[in-house]
Amino acid sequence: MTTTPLALGFTRTRPGPGSRNGTSTYSALLAQVKENGLLRRRTGFYWSLFGSLVAGLALAWVAFAFLGDSWFQLIVAGALGVIFTQFAFLSHEAAHRQVFASQKWNDHAGRWLGTFLVGLSYSWWMNKHTRHHGNPNTVGKDPDIASGVLRFTPEDAANAPRGLHSFTGHQGWLFFPLLTLEGLNLHWNAARAIAVGASTKADRRGRTVEGTLLVARFGIYLTVVFWFLPFGMACAFLGVQLAVFGVMMGASFAPNHKGMPTIAHDAKVDFFSRQVRTSRNIRGGWWVSFLMGGLNYQVEHHLFPSMPRPALKQARLLVRDHCDTLDVPYTETTLLRSYGIVVRYLNRVGLAARDPFACPMVAELRIH
Repeated sequence: MTTTPLALGFTRTRPGPGSRNGTSTYSALLAQVKENGLLRRRTGFYWSLFGSLVAGLALAWVAFAFLGDSWFQLIVAGALGVIFTQFAFLSHEAAHRQVFASQKWNDHAGRWLGTFLVGLSYSWWMNKHTRHHGNPNTVGKDPDIASGVLRFTPEDAANAPRGLHSFTGHQGWLFFPLLTLEGLNLHWNAARAIAVGASTKADRRGRTVEGTLLVARFGIYLTVVFWFLPFGMACAFLGVQLAVFGVMMGASFAPNHKGMPTIAHDAKVDFFSRQVRTSRNIRGGWWVSFLMGGLNYQVEHHLFPSMPRPALKQARLLVRDHCDTLDVPYTETTLLRSYGIVVRYLNRVGLAARDPFACPMVAELRIH
């Protein structure tokens, strides 16, 4: 192997002969990441971010109290949607062990942030997201492409109920309007996950805690909104807050994998290729990183799930260089272009609902 300087004071190691298989190439990349200290905890960053969000939340509620019975409250509702989304990102990072060295502290932070402040089920999300990370875009294994209201594979689209064919055929255009309901859907999944019970004593204890936090969260939140605002205004307030929250959550996660190659259920793909080929990065400045909670560096996040947010930008240099050396596609585009890709992909998939043989372009995006 040969080592050469890289920008920003990093070093890179070019894989030598015999090191091009998936395991060894990832091991070499991981060694570079560790050598450059990119897996080191950045607790100062996360405490600062948490403090800023708490201050923003407090300011929003001060504005709520000051405005009183005014339709300007809808601005506060939109701001709360943004703030809740940012707290959800923090919960996501704690779940990935990015914040603290202690697993216990990460779990506590993830549960309190995600369940009490945002209104999500931490355990339900952990189960779902862990399966996604292990098998991104893998048919029958990744819950994020499982069939539901939307169909993400031609096979699922072709098997959609006849009454949904027209809807599925235009699902790309309907994707973003549907995201206005995603916040409500996430809250519903949280309540349902807690209500169905758990199989083990530890699960039951965890869900009891989550249930208590969830009831307290909605009890306090809904009481404040409906106590201080007229009923119609309170409903509009909740509608705006949920819509902003749902759109921001969906618009942050959708660009990362939708429209990227899917992997057949029984395909044998090494870890490095599986994570890189199915993930898409989003270019942009600091505002994109803030808007997406660091998920704009999706390739790096999937390769190194415990890497803290500030290090992802730096890791991108190493990963891109590594992919160039191995001739592995590294996908990156702008935020608006990624949304266009998602819409077109969903519409092409939806063609299978009308004609199972009318979607050859999607078939090309399948890894066997």
